[in-house]
Amino acid sequence: MKSKERMMLALNREKPDRLPVSIHQWQGYHLNRYMGGISDIEAFEQCGMDAQIQYFEDMAQFWLVDADFTKLNTPTWKDEPEIVSNHPENRVTNHKIFTPEGVLTYKTAGNSKTTWITEYLIKKDEDIELIRKYMPVPKLNLEPVAKKYEELGDRGILRGFVWGDQAGCWQHAACLMDINDLILKAIDEPEWVHSLLKLLLDKKMQFIESLKGARFDLIETGGGASSTTLISPKLHEEFCMPYDRKMHDALHSLGFKTTYHTCGGTYGIEELIVANHADASETLAPRSIGGNQEPWDFKRKVGNRIACIGGIDQYNTLTSGTKDEIRKAVFRLFETVGYEGGYICSASDHFFDTPVENLTAFAEACRECRYESQI
Repeated sequence: MKSKERMMLALNREKPDRLPVSIHQWQGYHLNRYMGGISDIEAFEQCGMDAQIQYFEDMAQFWLVDADFTKLNTPTWKDEPEIVSNHPENRVTNHKIFTPEGVLTYKTAGNSKTTWITEYLIKKDEDIELIRKYMPVPKLNLEPVAKKYEELGDRGILRGFVWGDQAGCWQHAACLMDINDLILKAIDEPEWVHSLLKLLLDKKMQFIESLKGARFDLIETGGGASSTTLISPKLHEEFCMPYDRKMHDALHSLGFKTTYHTCGGTYGIEELIVANHADASETLAPRSIGGNQEPWDFKRKVGNRIACIGGIDQYNTLTSGTKDEIRKAVFRLFETVGYEGGYICSASDHFFDTPVENLTAFAEACRECRYESQI
């Protein structure tokens, strides 16, 4: 069975020939430092994994190391970055965004692994009106997506995002203002927060319309800010789930499968994740890497109502563990999460300094996990 068929069966909550094995995204840092600068597709093949290739163009994720902050500029929304430091391990950029009715500012910093925000765009309530009126929404260029899809072939699945700093509305909002302020606003001024989320949803729905005909196997939504290691189930139910569900329904209407990303805790929102109409839930972060329940606890609660992706501790197991420890972790996940299919075993988030031999051992262990009905 080829990798694409294997992974699509899992996403359909069925049993493939064996346990699919993958990672969420291959980081350029790891490819360059540990794998000789090969491509992500080549890295999956070298390690013996089923590929998940993430398509980034036109999605506008600020955290990418090589993000082009000016790519989406328009006559009424001009991001003019000032490079304060371009050292690979100390990248500092100050941004001014010029609109017809005022200037917005934000700041980013970064290193060779990632980028983070040091000053947020929204500083006063009325700033969201400039975002509503002038923040541009790109249209996806379908041609390079089709090219990447053909290049990948049957070696795995091609994944996309919903446009924005983060794919979910609440998570996107958490990139525009400090999460502590956003949580307090949600408690004290919920209508203002809903206004912000609704304008972001409107823009994301515009982007989703441009996805019609795109050759994606899976579209990612959500983000870590929806996790219950950060917000309560009550806040998630009011400020995440309704907006997530509208996006998922819109994506389903275009024929796409969706995966809901919570790189953190899922305790207390299991039913809300099912209710948001996603096809899969990721990343099943175990307690050892910052989650608030084990992957098998989540699986026990959701049953076979949603596919699962993730579960492997990318630091304590994949990076620092022995081959035997990796194998034991894989077999436990197969027996407790993947026993009825519907599961892609994957690192629960990004890694940067993981030995290649450990990744190969991870893939070898997953290939041993076969479904009896397919033997």
